[in-house]
Amino acid sequence: MISAVHVLALFTSLALASPVELPHLAAPLFTRQDIQTPINASLPNVTIFATGGTIASQGSSNTQTVGYQVGLGVQQLVDAVPEILNISNIAGYQISNVDSGSINETISLKLAHLINVELAKPEITGVVITHGTDTLEETAFFLESTVNSTKPIIIVGAMRPATALSADGPLNLLQAVTLAASPAGMNRGTMITLNDRIGSAFYTTKNNANTLDTFFSTEAGQLGVFINQVPYFFFAPSEPVGRTVFNVSEVSDLAKVDILYAHQDMDPALFNASIAAGAEGIVYAGVGAGGLSRVASLAAETAYNATGIPMVASHRSSDGFVPSTEGAFTIASGFYNPQKARILLQLMLSLEYTETDIREVFAESYPLP
Repeated sequence: MISAVHVLALFTSLALASPVELPHLAAPLFTRQDIQTPINASLPNVTIFATGGTIASQGSSNTQTVGYQVGLGVQQLVDAVPEILNISNIAGYQISNVDSGSINETISLKLAHLINVELAKPEITGVVITHGTDTLEETAFFLESTVNSTKPIIIVGAMRPATALSADGPLNLLQAVTLAASPAGMNRGTMITLNDRIGSAFYTTKNNANTLDTFFSTEAGQLGVFINQVPYFFFAPSEPVGRTVFNVSEVSDLAKVDILYAHQDMDPALFNASIAAGAEGIVYAGVGAGGLSRVASLAAETAYNATGIPMVASHRSSDGFVPSTEGAFTIASGFYNPQKARILLQLMLSLEYTETDIREVFAESYPLP
């Protein structure tokens, strides 16, 4: 039997939903408290979009921190942190419930479409996306590049499952909602919050596969930290150099772009194999500042001359800059790491940018002479 609480929650969610809420993409699971906790008009409204990941996972014991399974829904995540309801009126949408390695373009585009719609509503203060950490930076950068809003967009995850001793997910979620509800989060683009730190989606990368202190930017640094659950920013809001926001409202699928990893004795056949498999663009994680062996570079240039598909040179090191070379067939990624360069190239190819346009967008992040 469906309880009165569930009926009211569903009715309220449908009443608050915009006619252009894209209901075929995500069903509203709950909204703005329940019958025992009515909407507080003095609190900001924050919407949570849940995708799965470790933050929504359970293990078989409280010491298991590997091999756990995704399974918790957005309602359970919020129920675990009732203090959130003292900070904001919450609505939740379950977009997917998978590990972040299974996040694909369908989910990314769905998020971009829904979040653009949600943030256009005057009553919405900000949004939070719960996500697995393995590809969190990719979704964060995708949203940074496709959501056009001055309101806070916070993406959050966890390094320990919900069942683990000292699970980090609940506090991370509380901090994410706090930031999404805060005026201090305005005009800062998409932000990543884990382990008390606030980072820009443009620069932040996952740097360790296991530890809690994994998301940070080695060159640009952190935007801020949480002190007693209050967000503190080190800098006034500013735009990342080279940031471009693309309109994907009419985009239903993304161009296929592969990443190839450079190494000693790299097989030059990888470039042709990628193209034969349907790649419309290639990013390679080069050695040093975007380098390849002479044999691999010749194979890449031959493939480029035969097909004309754009090839972006990035770096396999955790950070660094790939400079542009006059007359090179490749496009230098600048500060973009391979996974972010791939997303940028995907978006431009999907919107039918010419190679000249693509080069110009990447060049916007290069240092001025």
